Amino acid sequence: MLLLVITITIALIFDFLNGFHDAANSIATVVSTRVLSPKLAVVWAAFFNFIAAFV
Repeated sequence: MLLLVITITIALIFDFLNGFHDAANSIATVVSTRVLSPKLAVVWAAFFNFIAAFV
């Protein structure tokens, strides 16, 4: 049982940290193509990362 809890905890931590990299990549893409301003891109990334935690 302990091994299961440790495995799930590590998986959740990995998923959380991986989200930071995905957000950074998406922000860089939309800012470099001038689709969104840097501030708006950060707001969008924060919003959708927050919502993704509940999906």
